[in-house]
Amino acid sequence: MSKSALPLGIGLSSKVTLHFSIALDDETQQELDSTFNGKPGAFIMGDGSLLPGFEKRLLGMQIGETQIFKVPCKEGFGERQDANMQTMKRSDFDDSLELEKGLVLSFAQQDKNELPGVVADFDDDEVHIDFNHPLSGHDLLFKVEIIAVEPNPETEES
Repeated sequence: MSKSALPLGIGLSSKVTLHFSIALDDETQQELDSTFNGKPGAFIMGDGSLLPGFEKRLLGMQIGETQIFKVPCKEGFGERQDANMQTMKRSDFDDSLELEKGLVLSFAQQDKNELPGVVADFDDDEVHIDFNHPLSGHDLLFKVEIIAVEPNPETEES
């Protein structure tokens, strides 16, 4: 059997195409996103675009394989951090802005990038903004179906 005829499992720099769904791993099992009724996702393993805990569980999977697995918050979006809660003066916000709990606002960072923050609470004097990722502190449940696995041509040996 030639080397190319062997089934290719997902490796550290493989190009992967897959269907996935992500849900909260709690009593609600609320589905947050899914590609199963649409276009599959594609990425290169190890490029930093996916959660390390997700990638780790894909290693070795092959075309046609389906798995359901949990990613604990520590390997996902991390624990919620009190340091990511900020209190700002109400006067720092435009008077026309109607604040409400859960409102997502965009804040400009010093490097000109935008950082989303969620209004956690407010009164006439202060606004409490949560800069934690919305999925921090949550264990996640993934379902994946591997559609294609290819070697990454940029890392293939000649």
